[in-house]
Amino acid sequence: MDGDPSSVAWTADTQTGAPPAALPSQSELVRIIWALAWPVIVTFLLESLVGLIDTLMVGRLGAAAVAAVGIGAQVLSAVSVVMTAIGTGTLALVARHIGAQQRHDAEHILLQSIVAACGLSIVIIMPVIALAPHIVHMFTADAAVVAQGGPFVRLVMFSIPQGAMLFVIGSALRAAGDTRTPLAIGASVNVINIAGNYVLIFGKLGLPALGVRGSALATTLAFTAGTLIGLTLLVRGRLVLKIRQRVLRIDTHAVRRVLAIGYPAAGEQILMQIGFFFYLIFASHYGTSALAGYFIGVRILALSFLPGFGFAAAAGALVGQSLGAGNPTLADRSGWIANRLAIYLMSVCGVVLFVTAQPIAALFVADPTVVADAVSFIRTLAAAQPLMAVDFTMGGALRGAGDTRFPLVAVFVGFYGCRLGFAYLATFILHLTLPWVWFALIGDYIARASLKAWRFRSGRWKQAVV
Repeated sequence: MDGDPSSVAWTADTQTGAPPAALPSQSELVRIIWALAWPVIVTFLLESLVGLIDTLMVGRLGAAAVAAVGIGAQVLSAVSVVMTAIGTGTLALVARHIGAQQRHDAEHILLQSIVAACGLSIVIIMPVIALAPHIVHMFTADAAVVAQGGPFVRLVMFSIPQGAMLFVIGSALRAAGDTRTPLAIGASVNVINIAGNYVLIFGKLGLPALGVRGSALATTLAFTAGTLIGLTLLVRGRLVLKIRQRVLRIDTHAVRRVLAIGYPAAGEQILMQIGFFFYLIFASHYGTSALAGYFIGVRILALSFLPGFGFAAAAGALVGQSLGAGNPTLADRSGWIANRLAIYLMSVCGVVLFVTAQPIAALFVADPTVVADAVSFIRTLAAAQPLMAVDFTMGGALRGAGDTRFPLVAVFVGFYGCRLGFAYLATFILHLTLPWVWFALIGDYIARASLKAWRFRSGRWKQAVV
């Protein structure tokens, strides 16, 4: 992790990470984008594998435990929107400053973002901890699920402040062109998480078996360790960015800049998480097996999302750095090439998952009803993979430019208009079978992919002020 990993992004200046004066060829851009994307893909792959292993372990405790942890994961995602707000603003500003060769300004933004992420997340988790059982009850009336889900949510909330800080650190490093350090830190977090799950869920090494509560505790311990590693490296100056300020002073102007860019992205995520809550309510109408099948399917399909995450991060870093360097043409080309690469890889992933959905789902649970529900969900999202590639990558490019308001419109149209609208009709008006609820996803991704691609093609993001 020593040295300046940002040099992978720009072949002309290996010391500052600034873009080259001349436009690189298409093959050079493909190499640059891939060099930035693959560590992100591997990072999220490891996280997804941890989620899969966690689900496999919890699956040994029964369908109620799977549903409880799945609902807890949805609550965790909803609360984690503070990460999106701060992380998105950090990414856009750090990338711009790096592109303009203003490294000290980038480092100042990073420190202020870390402090803001920690403070905001503490405020947010307090009511969730107090109301955890009631929140779980919103998803299901199954007493066994509520009994296990409430304690899980309470414990896992204590991982949010550390996770927020770690997310901000990763966002800033990726914006500066260093995607390998977040990979290394993430790998450490995942190893700790897996070991903690095994010991705490089943009661190994002389410790009591905590069940789903053990999974939550392992998550908290892992994120705490990862945050300590990241902060230590930044303070010691081992990375492309460094924490230089020894006396902490809150810069409200810098925090406002970060939030001004990040709050629309947070609003987008909040709307999506609220939408997920309603979508789960529709799915729960079909029983606990539908909920368990949904959560198993999400864990599996997270693997196919990885190219989208990787190329979204690459597009965001390159678009932001290019605009900071005054090179909007390079920003435009970077976004489209990253988008094309994501479509190729995610389409292949979709085909593989569609074909292997049945045997993979059967690994998680023996209940044939749960397996059938999971398979139908997996195959629906597998078919949507090319659309999801466009949605992820174009969204990443727009965020890197600081154009975070338009994706909010896309969520209203796609998620609320298409997904929830059709799912409501299928569940409560037309009384269709569960697969029709899953099919609502296709319309959602058609709308979001089309809108974001149109926005990027319009070029209006080039005038975004950060």
